[in-house]
Amino acid sequence: MTPGSKLPHELDDRQRALAFFTVLTAVVLEVADTTIVNTALPAIRDGLGASPAAMQWIVAGYLLTLGSLLLLGGRLGDAFGHRRLFLSGVASFVAASAMCGLAPTPGVLVLARVLQGAAGAMMGPQTMAIVQLLYTPLERVRRLAFFGMIIGLAAIIGPIIGGFLIELNLFGLGWRLIFLINLPVGLFALAMGRMTLPRTGEEHHGLAIDLAGAALFAEGFGLILFALIQAHENLGPLAATAILTAGIAAVGWGWRRSVARRAHGLPAMIEPSLFALPTFRWGVVAAMAFNSGAVGFLMIFAVALQQGLALTPLKTALIHIPFGLGVMVAVALLVPRLLPRLGRVLPMAGGVLMATGIVSTLALIHVRIDGGPVLIAALALAGIGFGTLSGPLGPIAVSEVPRTHAGTASATMRTAQQLGGALGIALVGSAYFSAAGHDAAARLAGLVPGAIMVAVLLTVSVLAVSRLPATLFAAERKPPAD
Repeated sequence: MTPGSKLPHELDDRQRALAFFTVLTAVVLEVADTTIVNTALPAIRDGLGASPAAMQWIVAGYLLTLGSLLLLGGRLGDAFGHRRLFLSGVASFVAASAMCGLAPTPGVLVLARVLQGAAGAMMGPQTMAIVQLLYTPLERVRRLAFFGMIIGLAAIIGPIIGGFLIELNLFGLGWRLIFLINLPVGLFALAMGRMTLPRTGEEHHGLAIDLAGAALFAEGFGLILFALIQAHENLGPLAATAILTAGIAAVGWGWRRSVARRAHGLPAMIEPSLFALPTFRWGVVAAMAFNSGAVGFLMIFAVALQQGLALTPLKTALIHIPFGLGVMVAVALLVPRLLPRLGRVLPMAGGVLMATGIVSTLALIHVRIDGGPVLIAALALAGIGFGTLSGPLGPIAVSEVPRTHAGTASATMRTAQQLGGALGIALVGSAYFSAAGHDAAARLAGLVPGAIMVAVLLTVSVLAVSRLPATLFAAERKPPAD
């Protein structure tokens, strides 16, 4: 009997390890594709004639559909089986990646990235669900910790891998290789998934999903991003304001719809009761603002190094390394030791360090410094701040969530992070591109408003963390009840 015909508890240790490796491979694809494209944006601009707005949409379109559809993907997995949705999601991700790699125009590439994000939203939620089914609660702790570490590293090393792949220029593919590399990896995950993943309840349990609510949230955030990204290129102030207002209204209608449906015992896209918990509410705000600043910074950082300082993709990738090392040191060494003792002070300090490091980094690039110990120190400081702010946000947000809502809280948190990243591309990217000129020197001018926008977003994150209870991690606090 093959693992694909077994239930999770019928697998032996080797079969469970292979299944875990399979879902881990797929989720690395989904997460790395969030940031791997940053290093390739200048090459895509040159190869396809992409405008600044198109460059933003290439990143934001992926994050928008990924974030908007994550909760829907989780519900579909519950309804039709996590194995089935995982395999369908991986296959769709591979197809969308091929479309990205073969895109002849910026518009086709943006569409392909939107489809890629939608496929990731179908695939991503199933990975965590499958891990939960494979292992007992005690076994799950170590696996999920490893899972989280790999996901974090995938996001950080994405720009580095992108730079190396572009420099490799295999078969003359250039930037297209960052998408086409997903094909062999994705097909491997698909084949392994068919062989190793157990049955997880493939039968139909009833499609208890609020599709109208999902559409409202996706439409609302899409309109908000459209207004912010297109405002400086081909929208007038009145049109941008009208579209922005319509987007905010759509999100508000989606929220009110969820509240009303939950009050009547009907399925809804979000769980409003979670936001009555201060730790969850402010943790989500902090995470969303943090991701906005972090993702926005990583995009303009990679673009400015190449467009402003004329660095190669490889050199750009290498400059990211001190930042990545700083994140690793913070997450692996500082957060586990300091968080229980310092509580909310640690992520607040991390936000200050991150903002200081990022503003210093962008200021150095603005004066055309592309290396040396000062830039390395600034990037390392930004990375340490990144890790000490982002590392605690997950535990903070769910610390008082009842166990019965743990899955929904995790999915909501991840949705907020992805949508925050898309918002950061719109806000930070627009601040950068609206001030940047066309020659190399003028392309650095946008770093000033870009740095200010990142600092503002990180300030919002720190202020949100400051609203959390001072004794959040004290031993006397009661655990969440069921």
